Amino acid sequence: MEKFTTLTSTIVPLPIENVDTDQIIPARFLKATSKDGFGDNLFRDWRYDSNNQPIKDFVLNNPTYRGSILVAGKNFGSGSSREHAAWAVAGYGFKVVVSSFFADIFKNNSLNNGLLPVVVSEEFLAEIFAAVKAGPAATLTVNLENQTITNDTNGFSEKFQINAYKKNCLLHGYDDIDFLLSNKDKIESWEKNK
Repeated sequence: MEKFTTLTSTIVPLPIENVDTDQIIPARFLKATSKDGFGDNLFRDWRYDSNNQPIKDFVLNNPTYRGSILVAGKNFGSGSSREHAAWAVAGYGFKVVVSSFFADIFKNNSLNNGLLPVVVSEEFLAEIFAAVKAGPAATLTVNLENQTITNDTNGFSEKFQINAYKKNCLLHGYDDIDFLLSNKDKIESWEKNK
């Protein structure tokens, strides 16, 4: 996995509440077992019509909005436990997803795949949507070490929570196996001395 420390990026706004995993990646695309290509079908039924033509009004088809941070409405990632949803969001190129609430399974799947879910207050979320509406060049800065997210338009920040183990893994670019390998000497020493 790629290391994550600090990211400043423009915002892709998705002010829709209760986005479930079937909307993130429809079930018909779950046949593959590798992560490759899932980003192509992120929000597939919202991005394309029945003739496979891009729907102009959907945010991912609007060239005004680009960036590595997806900002979504409350309750993002509910529904089934498919890890493919996190694969699709990360595969599209997002590094961070911001919402006022995430489904636990989606949140954990994201962290396991190098995608940082950041929970903010509903007031802070509203401020982000207002900032990007006022100017699409608005940016957010996410500092994982300090566990802060800053709306660069007005300078307001909030702290966010993250599991200490997952934070350590993201900071070092470790998945669970990499973490174990990084502690190989300690494990071997413990085994010898037990």
